[in-house]
Amino acid sequence: MKVSVIGLGRVGSTLAYTLVQRGLCDELVLYNRRPEVALGDAYDLEHAASFTPWFTRIRAGDLDATAGSDILAFCASASLPDGASDRRLLGPANVGVLESLLPRLAELSPKACLIMLSNPVDVLVWHAVRLTGYPAGRVLGTGTLVDSARFRSMLSNAVDIHPDDVRAYILGEHGEAQFPVLAMAQAGGEYLGDHAATRAAYEQVLQAGYRVLQNKGYTNFAVAMATALIIEAIVQDSRRTIPVSIRLRDYFGISDVCLSVPAVIGAGGVRRVLRPRLSQQELEQLRSAAQVVAAETRRAGKQLAADEP
Repeated sequence: MKVSVIGLGRVGSTLAYTLVQRGLCDELVLYNRRPEVALGDAYDLEHAASFTPWFTRIRAGDLDATAGSDILAFCASASLPDGASDRRLLGPANVGVLESLLPRLAELSPKACLIMLSNPVDVLVWHAVRLTGYPAGRVLGTGTLVDSARFRSMLSNAVDIHPDDVRAYILGEHGEAQFPVLAMAQAGGEYLGDHAATRAAYEQVLQAGYRVLQNKGYTNFAVAMATALIIEAIVQDSRRTIPVSIRLRDYFGISDVCLSVPAVIGAGGVRRVLRPRLSQQELEQLRSAAQVVAAETRRAGKQLAADEP
């Protein structure tokens, strides 16, 4: 299994380390705009790999080195302006980053699954499908997976049950247009319901990412672990049910927009898209999220075209 990590910032480096530590690939290729950064990480990870029971070939390289990848983990991103926290501001610049890299990556690895980590992830997944020509089921973003994990963590604290035994989803946009599926939240078959405690847990989720950013200036561990879960499901064909951002087709009447919904992930990417029982309010929130993301997707593409000389 060959995995290529594109972009070695804090997230890309953390993901590469996680993949080596967990033995999720036989070959790991690191690509970065500044090749010395990729080379430094490759050396460091090669040394770290000697402490694992796995044998992993690790190397830095140019885009050609990614040829024949089974999985492309895309972490390359422009930087937010100083003091800004709205990931939507990255849209036009990051669509430009995709346009500069993805056509060549797809040409070199025509059968790969592409996992998008860069933001705004829902917007970028849509443009990634367009630029690669891959089937939509082979292009997926981390979306609300981290948000859902945070929700499970907050709920587990409220009910004093391990988060792995809590089932709860946040769907929609990875951003302000996300929403919790409160009626589905359950632990051990006992539904937690839509009441003050579950609402309070969700309110904590809304602040969780900002708390991390305020204290250390970036997030990296949770999204790297989330991506490793997706990669593990693909590598092992484990058919895990995971909320990921994918391009929807006639999903509760929504088409040609990317949102996070529960999907079965296995060999080849998305094996099946699940349709949870949503309340009328939740359906309205899903459709509202679709309108928001569709507008942002169009805006990012148009603004990029306007900015080009």
